Amino acid sequence: MESVLLATAAVPGGATWSHVLKRGTALRITDVEGGANVAAYFLNFDLPSERFNLPDTLKAQHTARLTKGHVLYSDMGRILCSITEDTVGWHDPLAGLSNAELIEKKYGRLTYQKARNDWHQNARDGLSIELGKYGLAPRDLHATVNFFSKVSVDHDGNMHYCADNSAPGGYVELRAEMNVLVLLNTCPHPLDPAGKYAPKPVTLSINRVPAPRSDDPCRTQCRENTRGFLLTEFYFL
Repeated sequence: MESVLLATAAVPGGATWSHVLKRGTALRITDVEGGANVAAYFLNFDLPSERFNLPDTLKAQHTARLTKGHVLYSDMGRILCSITEDTVGWHDPLAGLSNAELIEKKYGRLTYQKARNDWHQNARDGLSIELGKYGLAPRDLHATVNFFSKVSVDHDGNMHYCADNSAPGGYVELRAEMNVLVLLNTCPHPLDPAGKYAPKPVTLSINRVPAPRSDDPCRTQCRENTRGFLLTEFYFL
């Protein structure tokens, strides 16, 4: 079975998007201009109490960054999504989300009433509002991933934002291993030192893709991933 394009979408900078990504499909996110940041959160759509678990995702795969071959674990030890393609090479799972206080402090206060679609939005409020469309609340929002952004940590534990991590046209592809509620927000990274509020757009494409085989690189990346795939497959028996 070959990949089949099902749909495309464009998400402007400073916006929020969501979709129920069905098992057997994949979402490709493309950084149009370079320098984008996409805060992402994931839940099992059929059982929303099962959510993305960042600590398990990192410790099971012995990593502090995400790239091709890694998977996103739920808090039930199952796999929500696999990263099957990645031209960027480093995606930040550490720095969290921007919020209203941070955005106002860095860029000033600019409301919708004054600036319309150019108003200063933040990722936490955007994702919280999007969760409400599915009967969920801000308390359902846990740790997130920042796609296209890179944050390094020095020996003293200080985090450093790395500019120009993602070039124009860079992309990352997520294959759904469950029916996954995916929420994306394109507000600036919380550690981005830029003095101007200028969030970047991304484009999205959804494809029908083959099921992972026994030798799938995400499955064989480590023993924990093999077990996670088995638990996920058992869930659908």
